[in-house]
Amino acid sequence: MSEVPGPIGPELSLAEAVRKATAILAAAGVPSPRVDAELLAEHLLNVGLGRLRALLLSDSRAPEGYAELVAERAQRVPLQHITGVAHFRYLQLAVGPGVFVPRPETESVVQLVIDRLEGMARPRVVDLGTGSGAIAGSIAHEVPGAEVVAVEFSEFAHAWAQKNLAPLGVELVRGDLRDALPERSGTFDVVVSNPPYIPSEAIPNEPEVALHDPPEALYGGGVDGMELPTAAAASAARLLVPGGYFVMEHAEVQSGWIATMLKRTGLWSEITSHRDLNGKERATSAVLAESTPPLMKE
Repeated sequence: MSEVPGPIGPELSLAEAVRKATAILAAAGVPSPRVDAELLAEHLLNVGLGRLRALLLSDSRAPEGYAELVAERAQRVPLQHITGVAHFRYLQLAVGPGVFVPRPETESVVQLVIDRLEGMARPRVVDLGTGSGAIAGSIAHEVPGAEVVAVEFSEFAHAWAQKNLAPLGVELVRGDLRDALPERSGTFDVVVSNPPYIPSEAIPNEPEVALHDPPEALYGGGVDGMELPTAAAASAARLLVPGGYFVMEHAEVQSGWIATMLKRTGLWSEITSHRDLNGKERATSAVLAESTPPLMKE
């Protein structure tokens, strides 16, 4: 059996405290124990990681409160909830209880939108189900000429998004992605969405997700989790100009189903599956036909 890590006492050097914190977090099953141990110390010391690693080589002492934060992370409270910050592309987002913590794989969805917007003057973009505002905020930050609208239904997530998006000039609307912005139908060049998509009976493996991400940001509705993704696609068809671009994140196993769903409507062309940084099919894009037939009935 491996030795149980000892406590992090105030007499420890910063380097020894981080070593013990790493052992504690590893024993708790935290996926990246060393990185998290360093980020918690960096948060308390309010220094960059470069400066922190220099301090680890000195005789600096562990910051006050470090043991408490490590214990909290060992309980699998998300690191971002402890520090109040999530890093996403070039943004530092405020996050906490009640909002979905943005994931690195979603950064590739943003890149698809940015690539599509290249060369467009004053493109109009809407993010359906913005959560913390990660997608909408990144687009506004990286495409300064874009007019970006973000839609969020949850009261708690809307409050976090307001904090993150107000400085970036994004228009934030409280609404449901299923029927959002009826007065702006047919006016957007791009619709992007990372809707809830987990099947109703599936339980995420990671405690950080299962216990701390809000259920309304996880479960897509129905046994297959496809109710909200299907609704997002329908809203995209309504909101886009002819020839407009739609891209949606989803679970890897849903890729084929979503492509088939889009084809069946007869509304979309150039239906394409995209792989994330781990090589998994995690997003699908499509272009709204220049002339669209009536919506097909089931």
